[in-house]
Amino acid sequence: MTQKIFSCFTVGLLFLFSPLAAHSVTTDYRHIKVIKVYDGDTITVVNGEKVRFIGIDCPETHENQKLYRDAKRTGQDIAVIKEMGKLSTDFTRQLLLNKNIQLEFDVQKRDRYGRLLAYVYLPDGTFVNARIVEQGLASPMTVPPNVKHAQLFKTLYAQARSGKRGLWALASEAESK
Repeated sequence: MTQKIFSCFTVGLLFLFSPLAAHSVTTDYRHIKVIKVYDGDTITVVNGEKVRFIGIDCPETHENQKLYRDAKRTGQDIAVIKEMGKLSTDFTRQLLLNKNIQLEFDVQKRDRYGRLLAYVYLPDGTFVNARIVEQGLASPMTVPPNVKHAQLFKTLYAQARSGKRGLWALASEAESK
């Protein structure tokens, strides 16, 4: 009898601390706290999940393959791209760190890296993905099937570029030097 109880207890502990347990607990994504900001478009929430913002792409802050691809594609200097990435990251950090947010999902809930893909909202209704683009701190990045707000992001991007806000002000400064 004691051995049977011990075995059940051991199996319970193994499940509790297994990777499956993390996803078996229901999380309320309508009210969840941001505990880390990786960069302008990626955060971690209190349950440990990494969240990638749908529909936008912020510049890189660290040297990696994407940074080199972006530099080649845009013709911009790596140092300028990293500075732009720092601006985006700082904005997102100031807006979200240690604050509660609401996540909204689209058709595809996770990317190939296992990150949650979401539209992010503050309690006051601020649409964070859109706000970052509107401030000129990200470009639209449409990846089907998650296209719900693609047109909004394109419109905000065009307005930010023509208004030389955020990254576009920094890019203009770099070009004039």
